[in-house]
Amino acid sequence: MNPILIFLSLILVNGVECTSTFPAILIFGDSAVDTGNNNFIPTMVKSNHYPYGRDFPNGTATGRFSNGLLVPDLLASSFGIKEFVPPYLDPSLSDNELRTGVSFASAGSGLDELSARTSGALSMPVQVALFKNYKKDLVSAVGKEEADKIVSGSLVLIAAGGNDIMFNFYDTRGRRRSQFKITEYHDFLLKKQKSLVKELYDIGCRIFGVSGVAPLGCIPFRITLKRSKDRICVENENAETQMYNSKLKNMTQTLQATLLGSSIVYLDNYNPVMDMINNKQKYGFVETNKGCCGTGLIEIGPFCNATTPVCSKPSEYLFWDAIHPSESAYRLTAKTIFKQLLETN
Repeated sequence: MNPILIFLSLILVNGVECTSTFPAILIFGDSAVDTGNNNFIPTMVKSNHYPYGRDFPNGTATGRFSNGLLVPDLLASSFGIKEFVPPYLDPSLSDNELRTGVSFASAGSGLDELSARTSGALSMPVQVALFKNYKKDLVSAVGKEEADKIVSGSLVLIAAGGNDIMFNFYDTRGRRRSQFKITEYHDFLLKKQKSLVKELYDIGCRIFGVSGVAPLGCIPFRITLKRSKDRICVENENAETQMYNSKLKNMTQTLQATLLGSSIVYLDNYNPVMDMINNKQKYGFVETNKGCCGTGLIEIGPFCNATTPVCSKPSEYLFWDAIHPSESAYRLTAKTIFKQLLETN
């Protein structure tokens, strides 16, 4: 039986902590997986202030866009990997501390470099450049052979695309609307996604989890902009998201066949979230169409701040702010990722 399968089975069935599946977790993407990188760059897209992090250990606003932990944190904990360190700091690379999580992600970024230029976030090419520097540090610390082994055995998670579609296309000021039809823009993003995986593969990565896009039409911010009085999901945006995800899934399968020795898993993020929305009581949610912070209709980033009232029970909300999920939702998402990895392996 595949060793990864055994470890994942133990986690799912017994909730035990895995100690030796992956030497590291490497993250690329946007705010869903940014563990605090934007704290270090000149951008307005920050969450290093209260009430963000109110349910994080010690109530610390770390720069995570949620009330607590993100999926990368939960995955790292389950796999026995050290907490996430930003790529700007010099992580300890002693023999006892090589098992680490490193997120190169940046809130406001995307596959389309226009997203990062608009928000001031770290573009995907910059994230990859930071990763290359990180690998150089590994080589200096443990030698090339061991560094290659760590990188090839690491779980690489890529979570991007949602910002691109929401702000570059769906937004009435979206600059891509005049250049592409929605299906053409999807293809443009998929080409970027494919190039990203191939570049990481060339650096030495072999194990990939590529996240599909969540139902964009159900994000509170999108519902508000569409002026849905009954606060229902925007159906055409959800249908288009499904179209994109279907193409992305096919692309990952084709790409794996062409990249020798790779394992590329498409992670369905759409259907699990829709199930949380359609069966909210099953998951303990009371509110699924607005966030916990403020009115929950528009507040994100600097508009969700220390003067903004918050709901009394964030665990009952699918969303923490008008775009980003709560820790409760992220915990459920992390479980579905385990299951998808289990089924694949």
